Amino acid sequence: MKRRLAREIIVQSLYQMEMNDVESADAVEMLIAEAAEENESEHVITDEVELKAYVVGHVNGVWEHKMAIDDMLEHYLKGWQMSRLSRVDRQILRLATFEMVFADDVPAKVAVNEAIDLAKHFGTEDSGKFVNGVLGKMIQEIDTLKTEL
Repeated sequence: MKRRLAREIIVQSLYQMEMNDVESADAVEMLIAEAAEENESEHVITDEVELKAYVVGHVNGVWEHKMAIDDMLEHYLKGWQMSRLSRVDRQILRLATFEMVFADDVPAKVAVNEAIDLAKHFGTEDSGKFVNGVLGKMIQEIDTLKTEL
């Protein structure tokens, strides 16, 4: 399973859930089916069951901890509010925060680098820099954030 593809589907699923009030399972199912059919990003899905389990676990994890994640992010969004962020940047930041604070299968630096790449891929011209700035501040205090939970 390629985690890059999984992260892309996670971000798209979170976006669908927020925009269209769709359940996580429905969003994930639709996006995995699209990824398998279109193969637009040239990713080969070798183990759809493993991919789906990983994506659903992370989507549900982000959604379950959304309030705590948003509270953390608000602290690092100097001069910004979560509601003012683009929906794409918001989902990318939520996923990265979940991976850094709540999940223990991804090193924090990897989560930040992946988030920057996702922001460059899905966001605006400035999204990568913005995501890097927010998560760069957060990663400096990651140990404190984890102990405060």
